[in-house]
Amino acid sequence: MQDTPHTQTIDPRRPLSRRNVIHLLAAGTATAALGGLVRPLTAPAGAVSTPATAPAGAALLDEIAWHLLDHSPEGATGLGVDTSAHAALRFRMEDRSQTGRDALASVLRQDLARIETIDTSDFDHATRTSYAVVKSAYATALDGFAQPYGDVAVGGWRNTPYVVIQNVGAYIDTPRFLAADHPVHDAGDADAYIARLGQMDDQLDGELERMRSAAAMGLIPPDFLLDRAIAQMTSTIADARNEGGGMVGALVSRTADIPGDWAKEARQVVSGEIVPALERQLAELQRQRGLATGDPGMRERPHGSEFYAWALRASTTTPMPADEIHQLGLEQLAELHGRMDPILKSLGYTQGSVGARMTALGTDKRFMFPEGDPGRKEILAFIQKRIDWIRAQMPRAFRTLVPGNVEVRRLPLAEEPGAPTAYGGAGSKDGTIPGKMWINLRTTDLHRKYDLPTLVHHEAIPGHVWQGEYANRLPLIRSILAFNAYSEGWALYGEQLGDELGAYDDDPVGRLGYLQSIAFRACRMVVDTGLHARGWSREEGVRFFMEKNGNKREEVVNEVDRYCSWAGQACGYKMGHNQINRQRERAIAELGAAYDLRDFDQAVVDGGNVPLDVLADNISAYIKGARA
Repeated sequence: MQDTPHTQTIDPRRPLSRRNVIHLLAAGTATAALGGLVRPLTAPAGAVSTPATAPAGAALLDEIAWHLLDHSPEGATGLGVDTSAHAALRFRMEDRSQTGRDALASVLRQDLARIETIDTSDFDHATRTSYAVVKSAYATALDGFAQPYGDVAVGGWRNTPYVVIQNVGAYIDTPRFLAADHPVHDAGDADAYIARLGQMDDQLDGELERMRSAAAMGLIPPDFLLDRAIAQMTSTIADARNEGGGMVGALVSRTADIPGDWAKEARQVVSGEIVPALERQLAELQRQRGLATGDPGMRERPHGSEFYAWALRASTTTPMPADEIHQLGLEQLAELHGRMDPILKSLGYTQGSVGARMTALGTDKRFMFPEGDPGRKEILAFIQKRIDWIRAQMPRAFRTLVPGNVEVRRLPLAEEPGAPTAYGGAGSKDGTIPGKMWINLRTTDLHRKYDLPTLVHHEAIPGHVWQGEYANRLPLIRSILAFNAYSEGWALYGEQLGDELGAYDDDPVGRLGYLQSIAFRACRMVVDTGLHARGWSREEGVRFFMEKNGNKREEVVNEVDRYCSWAGQACGYKMGHNQINRQRERAIAELGAAYDLRDFDQAVVDGGNVPLDVLADNISAYIKGARA
């Protein structure tokens, strides 16, 4: 491995070269010594540190936010706050080594202790909510860091026992981040890109250290996940060896009008540093493949039951045990199929289970897209049309509107084989980086015309992108911290809003697609707990989706594999959806004629991303205010 920039110091007797500046910025040590070498970036509105006149409670929250972003510089870029005094963050990347993880845990521990000493009784409701959010997120993350292995998401959803696997690792995350979220507007941004690229080998080797440590404890991923990861990493290496490949091309394509030999610099880093580090990870994955079994769940792994119990609690923000979640999933699946049955009969599908009839519907060519690039183009156009329609409905569901700034992108080719059908999220706090709806187009057979509208409502509007724009209006720490049950519960509720706003009034097949999507999330509760707590095989999980809900094998194999690597995450969707609807029913009952859907929805998004108990507190405050 190359010497890391963290060992470099500034010699005041020697002039700083541009390359030294890049490395010093990456190390976070050069801000005061740079003078005019780095052009200051304009800070977006609301993105600078809290001024000294702000209330003490808000000032502490802001300070804690910057502590967290210091360990997650990519997050600062994604939010568009790596500017002004924080411009050096744009040159840095997350430290993925065990040392980096330990340092982050130490910061969380210290800041949680500070937060817990604060008496919030005199704070306004919004600030009290923010303190409750930090306490919950940090305490849960620290419980995760106490596990003997794994990756812990602080203010995120991707908790995993496996540091590198088919949908986890710098080999996926860093190229995608640099291509999609790192801005390149001038030479300073291009320098920052090179600096970040130069840290990827350290990220990879830090992960490698942790992979070996976990394997020494007996934690070996399932063989089928390793097969996927090996194939994807092999593809990533092949792309990196291509002189015009993704990591180089993503910079070259954006620096055509910026003087400098960016391609040469990028190629040197990729070929000399990144490719060898990728090869080291690939060799470890191949070594572990020789030790692997086909057991999919955590129950069969050392300390696996304890890890799954924590991951389930982190993902649902409830203490509900796996057995109860499993049974709830079965009950809600039966209820949803009861709603689907009469629609299927009205369409002439009268024989067999709901799952069998939905399987038959899925083979109807009227609802399929053409194969290959023509079909991909049609899918992207279809999605954009649905985004335009649902955006126009938002005044009927909210009092205060956000732009819904969303860009639809195909997933990177190397990521598609191990990725879900789609995912999405909001852009920067100032709106300069749009939200993204990433769509998996490795085959057009993944999608049907009756299920794409629901996917749009989930990932884009009024789902993840829409809700995230409200979160971006909150204090910085609230734009960072998120809870899986709220995030995914809201996105599922967004699907429901699409139906309630008329998306399927003249489209019974589209309504079936929507109901199948909700039922799919009930299946997730059953399958995730089945895999990790009941000893199900991978094939049992796949067959459950196919037979019970009529989902396509091509779709659900990736889904089941995802649950194996992101233990517990799949249960958060329906659990959060249930709670949002439970709170809506309470508001209707208590407010009567004073209830308005727009006010309820506004209260949920304005309250921000919260654990489910805090959501209930926010709705109590809304009900109290509506009565006043």
